[in-house]
Amino acid sequence: MTEESAEVFVSVAERVRRSLADASPGERQVARVLLANYPAAGLETAARLAKRAGVSAPTVVRFVAGLGFAGYRAFQQALREEIEARRASPLTLGQQVGEGVLRLSAAAAFRQRLEESFAALSDAELGEVLALLADTTRRITLIGGRYSHILAEYLDMHLRLLRPATRVLDARPENMAAFCADAGRRDVVVVFDYRRYQRDIVEFARRVHDRGAKIVLFTDPWLSPASDVADLVIPARVEAPSPFDSLVPAMAQVETVVAGVTQRLGEAGETRLRQVEEIAGHVTMD
Repeated sequence: MTEESAEVFVSVAERVRRSLADASPGERQVARVLLANYPAAGLETAARLAKRAGVSAPTVVRFVAGLGFAGYRAFQQALREEIEARRASPLTLGQQVGEGVLRLSAAAAFRQRLEESFAALSDAELGEVLALLADTTRRITLIGGRYSHILAEYLDMHLRLLRPATRVLDARPENMAAFCADAGRRDVVVVFDYRRYQRDIVEFARRVHDRGAKIVLFTDPWLSPASDVADLVIPARVEAPSPFDSLVPAMAQVETVVAGVTQRLGEAGETRLRQVEEIAGHVTMD
């Protein structure tokens, strides 16, 4: 399957988020109401959603049609399916493949998820992420959830070799609170949050956003609630051959970001990397 032929899954949340650029003022109001109370607002009647957005019911219907749905009922059905996907857990997903065909099935599944994730990735959005992370005047802080903290640590391990002022934030409440108190417009906060989203991570993202920090969110296609304050969103497919969600596509995206930041920093990044390697070599020899 090539990138051109891959059937790219785009969640309702992502469709709404992408619609903001080209929507009319009234439709933009509907989108903002949806994202601010997602997905509950979309499960209300069209008339109720229109009232909350301060627009007419036909504006809501036009907005939904612009997202690619045949009607408001189809829009709500997609939301209900999304809610089920968001709630998925190892207990509800069950075994995905039989042991006898595990190698081939797993290879096909991971290949498909990688292709889908990269096909859905916007070049423009990726470029903006790279620009932020390569801006050495900014302070980079990374944080993740119970499993996704691995991605935060992995990205930080590479960034710190290429540029100064980058770190992983320990997700203990006191550490997040202290960071929120100091956060400001020089900060870029990279958040990793995937389904069965962590309330503390989402609340942290909202607080640092209120302090003026830029938020880069790595999440799944159904979008963490932190997406309503994220400046940039990088979604990845998470379905796996096992009952547990996969971080393989997300890890590939992280490595792509590392490659892009390396290119952006150019000679400055290479010089820093050489200095770090030389110092590390002397420490090891001592």
